[in-house]
Amino acid sequence: MNILLIEDDSRISDFVIKGLEENGFLVTLAKSGELARELVMQNEWDIILMDIMLPGIDGIQLTQMIRYKKIHTPILILSALGDADDRVAALDNGADDYLVKPFHFKELISRINALTRRTKFNYQTRETIYFCNDLKVNLDTHQVTQNDIPIELSPREYKLLLFLLESKNKVVTRTQILNSVWGINYDTNTNVVDVYISYLRNKIETGTEKIIHTIKGSGYMIKD
Repeated sequence: MNILLIEDDSRISDFVIKGLEENGFLVTLAKSGELARELVMQNEWDIILMDIMLPGIDGIQLTQMIRYKKIHTPILILSALGDADDRVAALDNGADDYLVKPFHFKELISRINALTRRTKFNYQTRETIYFCNDLKVNLDTHQVTQNDIPIELSPREYKLLLFLLESKNKVVTRTQILNSVWGINYDTNTNVVDVYISYLRNKIETGTEKIIHTIKGSGYMIKD
């Protein structure tokens, strides 16, 4: 399950991401409403977890924008604002649920599961296995195999591979990869994308056939 977490407090985001990833979720972090808006428009998410008090575009405004674009992804507000008026304002403007900070993590997981069960989308119809030649990625088990041999990937390597496979036959730029896989605005001069591409290649390109193609001056692509 792909989750977009919109939270500018690093202490909270680190806690939430760690817990969600331990429960098998893929999490992308956005620390501002502006970045979150771009990620929502560029990608498909199973659920959005959102703070209200954000720099720039706040959570209520962002929820309104998302619903105005006819995007029906479930939105769960995580906020320290616990008054009834705050909860009502969020729900009236398009949020699906509201959880007041601090919260018990088990309750967060339960609310995520409840929201995704009753969402209008039928996620069972989504593609759950990605193939590229002899490489296979199972979204349900997070297992990556090549010629039926398991490949061990770190959570970040897995997210990067999954993003490339979801964009198969399309060129993705380093900025798109940073936004979708790391979830924050890195310095565009960073080489973290190239480093992780190299990590992936070392693990999945064991033969002579290239899987991840470098498109000079543009980015990267996995193609059939």
